[in-house]
Amino acid sequence: MMKHITLALLFISLFTFGQQGGMWIPSLLEGMNEKEMKSLGFQLKAKDIYDINQSSFKDAVPHFNNGCTSEIISSKGLLLTNHHCGYSQIQSHSTVDKDYLQDGFWAMNFAEELPNKNLTVTFMVKIDDVTKLVLDGTSALKSEKEIQDKIQANIANLTSTYKREMWQDVRIRAFFEGNQYYLFVVETFKDVRLVGAPPSSIGKFGSDTDNWMWPRHTGDFALFRIYADKNNRPAEYSKDNVPYTPKHFFPVSTGGIKEGDFTMVFGYPGRTQEYLPAVAVKQIVEVLNPVKIDIRDAALKVQDGFMRKDQAIKIKYAAKYASVANAWKKWIGENKGLKKSDAIAIKKKQEGLFMQNVTKASKHAEYGGLLSDFETLFQEIEPYALSRDCFQEVVMRHVEFLNIGYRLYQLEQVHAARGNQAFEDRKKNLVASLEGFFKNYDEKVDEKVFEKLIQIYAEKTPVSFLPENFQQTDFSLLTKNIFAESKLTSKQGVYQLLNGNFEEVTSRLNQDVGYLLVKKLSQIYHQKTAPKFDELQLQINALQRTYMKGIIEFSKPEDRIFPDANSTLRVTYGQVKGYDPADAIRYDFVSHLEGVIEKYVPNDYEFDVPKKLLDLYNKKDFGAYADKNGKMPVCFIATNHTTGGNSGSPALNKKGHLIGLNFDRVWEGTMSDIYYDPKICRNIMVDARYILFIIDKYAGAKHLIEEMKLVK
Repeated sequence: MMKHITLALLFISLFTFGQQGGMWIPSLLEGMNEKEMKSLGFQLKAKDIYDINQSSFKDAVPHFNNGCTSEIISSKGLLLTNHHCGYSQIQSHSTVDKDYLQDGFWAMNFAEELPNKNLTVTFMVKIDDVTKLVLDGTSALKSEKEIQDKIQANIANLTSTYKREMWQDVRIRAFFEGNQYYLFVVETFKDVRLVGAPPSSIGKFGSDTDNWMWPRHTGDFALFRIYADKNNRPAEYSKDNVPYTPKHFFPVSTGGIKEGDFTMVFGYPGRTQEYLPAVAVKQIVEVLNPVKIDIRDAALKVQDGFMRKDQAIKIKYAAKYASVANAWKKWIGENKGLKKSDAIAIKKKQEGLFMQNVTKASKHAEYGGLLSDFETLFQEIEPYALSRDCFQEVVMRHVEFLNIGYRLYQLEQVHAARGNQAFEDRKKNLVASLEGFFKNYDEKVDEKVFEKLIQIYAEKTPVSFLPENFQQTDFSLLTKNIFAESKLTSKQGVYQLLNGNFEEVTSRLNQDVGYLLVKKLSQIYHQKTAPKFDELQLQINALQRTYMKGIIEFSKPEDRIFPDANSTLRVTYGQVKGYDPADAIRYDFVSHLEGVIEKYVPNDYEFDVPKKLLDLYNKKDFGAYADKNGKMPVCFIATNHTTGGNSGSPALNKKGHLIGLNFDRVWEGTMSDIYYDPKICRNIMVDARYILFIIDKYAGAKHLIEEMKLVK
């Protein structure tokens, strides 16, 4: 069975995406994928993308801070990623007097480049199939917990014993729902400095209104530089470090794009769920997404109201707001797209074909009960999943004093589980984190967010997972009492709570009105919600693995299959192409600077335009970066199958030259994490020519242009 998966990477025809869709493992492109890429116009070989003996594209595409993707665009380690990926770093260097979010930042030499604490980039060095080693000894085990415990033990042993260089690390990830495992040898660089970023009025133009939308007019890019020790190896920050010399970097194309051109996006997509059963998708669309959308909608409205009135609050909450809004709007678009594409009905048809194959193969003993078991388990898990989402969204994420309170609750539990030394160690780490937490905290904002969200929590959480009579609480009065009396709402207050030994700390905590609320909610969550959710999810995961095994087993040699995204390096390819989102509406594949001017609203939070950019537009001073019609391209779209984590991914042409920088998807196509529809799924990229134009003509950072290799 494993041999079949490794050699083929196949899928049943009903799941086939044609020449669109798919997130492919770069070490397995030879054969079907290479042939398909060439049919779309690719002029290189699979080995140019991945080769462990020679430099290849993989050597120029590091994982940016374990969340986004980035790419090297010069021989001196110059790194390109999205503005929104580097947003927290830009924010951390910003003050009211020196606001790099508002004004932009450009280092005119190496000495002016700004170091960033805890920022890393990680290169993938080698991929190895370790399925047999990871699954060794699991076939005779009966319970899913025993199987997973054995797998984790095998992974731990392999991680510690696998041969690699002393500066390298090993990571092992599951593919095909745990039917296959790959090992990745990686190198992580820890000295990464900010080189350049346009103002938010360019890098975040359109902000939340335009997020996930097309046409886009956002110059969503930022520049960093990797530094290494004298041996060109990873090192902690030091003034003695030197710019990293890469094994490969991408030439930047000024030749532009046209509809139908081959495109390839290379990066680290975070998570997809392409093979969920219909019942799971229905639950996401009708139950889970709507509640999360409501919670975030309320939090965002409160934060936005404060940010528009107060520049200091705007700086504090800029990165947090953007992160919250990103998923909020994505879920809205995801629901819209899943309904529009009739994904639930399509998945039911796929399941019907699957059961026909089960019957033909006389495999009822192995697969016959899968779909009914899915129905039973998803019905059973629904209230627990809803309770879990409400707790995580309100307590652990969006009400900040509750987040601090939850960390204090965990601190109290550490002592019970592991004793006094563990308590002291955890307390020390918590105290060290407070400065950074409260740097971007505002009590007035948090008070209003809490008042809104705690009421939604009471309304949306199933009543069996709430404190007794919680829904009858006067939440306005509760809010006033907590923010008048609790010490969780200020840095000084939390320091006071944490001062002393375990007995002193817990005595103070358990007299604090804010902490007592957090503790009550957390106890219910950990006693009633989490254990049962985890138990049911473990059973669902086992079913999903069996379902995936059957899908592969019933596939044919001409079919296509790709594993779900799991934050490992992948290749996706397609074509530059417009689309038709609705009746009588046709979207072109490229946007231009004139669209920025059309959207321009002076002094607006989202659509202001810097004077210098207006001047350049009015003079049509686009340098060498305009298209053949004299217009300045800004963004373009294509059929590459991307998701979160592909932000900052290089968009490459048929020759492996950088033509754009991936940063988003169209709103109608955000459901591609669950169901990819080539008719409406499009990824959005900043045109490389616009990036060069902003660096050169707007910022005047010609030294950076000279550092790159420009090609036509």
